[in-house]
Amino acid sequence: MALCVPTATATLPFKCIIDSHSSKPTSLFSFSPKKLNTTPHLNLILQVQVADSGKWRNMVSFFPGFLTKGSDVQKLKVELYEAIAPLDRGAEATPEDQQRVDQIARKLEAVNPVKEPLKSGLLNGKWELFYTTSQSILQTQRPKLLRPNGKIYQAINVDTLRAQNIETWPFYNQATANLVPLNSKRVAVKFDFFKIASLIPIKSPGSGRGQLEITYLDEDLRISRGNRGNLFILKMVDPSYRVPL
Repeated sequence: MALCVPTATATLPFKCIIDSHSSKPTSLFSFSPKKLNTTPHLNLILQVQVADSGKWRNMVSFFPGFLTKGSDVQKLKVELYEAIAPLDRGAEATPEDQQRVDQIARKLEAVNPVKEPLKSGLLNGKWELFYTTSQSILQTQRPKLLRPNGKIYQAINVDTLRAQNIETWPFYNQATANLVPLNSKRVAVKFDFFKIASLIPIKSPGSGRGQLEITYLDEDLRISRGNRGNLFILKMVDPSYRVPL
């Protein structure tokens, strides 16, 4: 595979705002019958109450917005999985299918919760490739029996800056690479070894290079884009996996 590699409980702000009010609400409107010139004082209290209630409404409105955003992300993820499920990892995708998947991916990228993925531990582990537009992986020009038909994985360890591509049935090929960060989202990829049928190691001649940009990352979904414009959508399967050094 070409590698193109608030939380506080909602009750706390509510409690702070609510506790700032008197435990006896009627006292806000009380006045002494011996003093008839208390209207300014009453107006002042009413103004303060209105201002405080505005702050309370603003605080309350934050949480529905936050929850709605999280709900929207989950809906987008479900929509993405449903769109790619019948596409055989992208091999059966029509141009219309590719456009639809790309549009959903871009919506998720716009709300990416991890702004600096190369500094996040969420990137570590083994990811299964669910969808790609890369022909070098899909090999759709070959008969289906001669394509990678088993699962394909990509593993990354940000602490060691190592990556690995793993094919299963029928070829069981592998490739390992060093990663060179270009910024907090993008890395240059330099392959160092290839392994044929998981048995025969071959040192890379140096021409195996590329770039990978992590455009969306959370606990179970990663979206990446390569320097040739290819899209990769992967799902986490083993966060403890370590790439060989």
